[in-house]
Amino acid sequence: MAILRTFARPLLASVFISGGLRTLRDPHSVAAAAEPVAQPVAGRVPQLPNDTVRLVRINSAVQLGAGALLAAGRFPRASALALAVSLVPTTLAGHAWWNAQDPDERAHQRVQFTKNLSLLGGLLIAVADTHGKPSLAYRSRAAATAGARSARKAGHAAGTAMADTAHGARSAADAVRDHLPMP
Repeated sequence: MAILRTFARPLLASVFISGGLRTLRDPHSVAAAAEPVAQPVAGRVPQLPNDTVRLVRINSAVQLGAGALLAAGRFPRASALALAVSLVPTTLAGHAWWNAQDPDERAHQRVQFTKNLSLLGGLLIAVADTHGKPSLAYRSRAAATAGARSARKAGHAAGTAMADTAHGARSAADAVRDHLPMP
């Protein structure tokens, strides 16, 4: 499976690297199409700039950077998640087939929209890929179970030690009483 990941990640990332580089070089070419999606997103996320060209540059830089990381196998789950998040506004802005009037253009945009949905599916699989290792949720549950087990053992050991100490204290008290003169 490792060899499959070695080839699959760069293949999946290639479209984001090339598209991100192209858009980063000329963000004005897609700014008009991005406007209907970029401005509502910028209005809901106060940390983002209101300038559509800057938003397009940010999105393309995310795609270029995360695509390069995914292709190199560095932080693959995080980079796949970043690509998935950046793909949603890109798809909504660039391939809104429901707005196309011309039947041929509508069909073309529907194919591109479906292609991006397929890419999103591949990215989500990459986000969930743990390389055969147990997931973080599984490891967390296992650690909690082991911790609870250790706490129970420690509690039992402490109870046994206290009982032994109490028994020892009674024995010592009896020994002292035996050596005391009786009134």
